[in-house]
Amino acid sequence: MREIKLGFQAGLAAYNKGDFSTALGYWLPLAEAGHADSQAWVASMHYNAEGVPLDYPAAAVWYMKAAEGGNIFAQNNLATMYAAGQGLEKNYAEAVKWFMEAAEKSDQFAIFNLASLYDKGDGVDKDPIKAADYYRSAAEIGHVPSQSRLGYMYANGIGVARNRVEAFMWLSLAAQHGIGSALVALETVVEAMSAEEKLEGQRLLDARRRPSRVPRGP
Repeated sequence: MREIKLGFQAGLAAYNKGDFSTALGYWLPLAEAGHADSQAWVASMHYNAEGVPLDYPAAAVWYMKAAEGGNIFAQNNLATMYAAGQGLEKNYAEAVKWFMEAAEKSDQFAIFNLASLYDKGDGVDKDPIKAADYYRSAAEIGHVPSQSRLGYMYANGIGVARNRVEAFMWLSLAAQHGIGSALVALETVVEAMSAEEKLEGQRLLDARRRPSRVPRGP
């Protein structure tokens, strides 16, 4: 186990230096031996043409292995490939399955992707209420695009009861991280708010405001 950990970390150090061939040299044997994190990174290298030619089918194969091994980033990325029909046949049922797997482990990207499917009706029945619930779940753990979308839904009464205070809070959180559409929507909401609503919105915003920390993976 210690050798696997050291080999994986050596690959990560090489990758971070831009030495993709060395990184692959560490990760590929580990991936072939069933190490899920290494499988996810090998998949990512094939997907992004880092040290190897661009190869979506190969990326899908490795993401599948890593996803089955419990890697949440691989689960989300595999689901994205199923939804787009990238490297494998488009299959929304599989996309939802793998988004759900990652979402259950609180992966904010997977939760957002699920919300987007229900918001747009892509491969599932359009369900604004379910979309809003998923956007809220991701928004509450700091996913900025979800905060923006949830704020917009509160501002317009889509999937939730219209609520300018909630709209103000979520749109403000997104706007402070540079989401231009959130800023535009926020200006419209503020114009319609009463003084009491503005005070309550600011109170909620101050209570929730914190730096956004978004974990990333392969």
